Amino acid sequence: MSSTRQDAWSHDEDLLLAELVLRYIREGGTQLQAFEKVGKKLSRTAAACGFRWNSYVRKQYKSGIELAKKQRKERKQNPEIAETENQEDTDQVSSNIEISSISRNDKMMLEFEDLVNFLKVLYDNAKQSSLQSEDIKINEIRIQELEKQLYYLASENERLIKELNTIEKDYKSLIEIMERARKMVGGKSEGSQQKV
Repeated sequence: MSSTRQDAWSHDEDLLLAELVLRYIREGGTQLQAFEKVGKKLSRTAAACGFRWNSYVRKQYKSGIELAKKQRKERKQNPEIAETENQEDTDQVSSNIEISSISRNDKMMLEFEDLVNFLKVLYDNAKQSSLQSEDIKINEIRIQELEKQLYYLASENERLIKELNTIEKDYKSLIEIMERARKMVGGKSEGSQQKV
């Protein structure tokens, strides 16, 4: 038995996870089955795949999930569509399939439009992801600058505290000297009064 991985997920692994889960949804399978299959391919547990799907990947493929559910519903309603899709999945579709009615043509057009919309959303997500990665880099640079500034301010604060302590010591010494001088002056004036 191979050991399970515990490293970070790559973009390709996320894509494989999304692809298989969406296929299982479309074909009427369960997500758990998809998680188990992906887990075997990636040497990860089904639970890890499920957690990754629910915590991160699913949010990236909302429109794809809706499309897969719609296709699953159509497959259940029209077994011919399911049969045709199964042939396409196994690459055994003959090139001379005739489309028998305009409504079938409309459905294919609708599916094509859904696919185009899905791809647009996917493209937008990829674009946002690249923008977010640029923002992350900018923020990391800003964090480094702030850390440098923090170290500088901490050392400046430490220097000022030492200086303050020195000034306080000098102040106390000065007060003691003045107190002694006052006592001495006070003692001399009392002595001169006694002589008088």
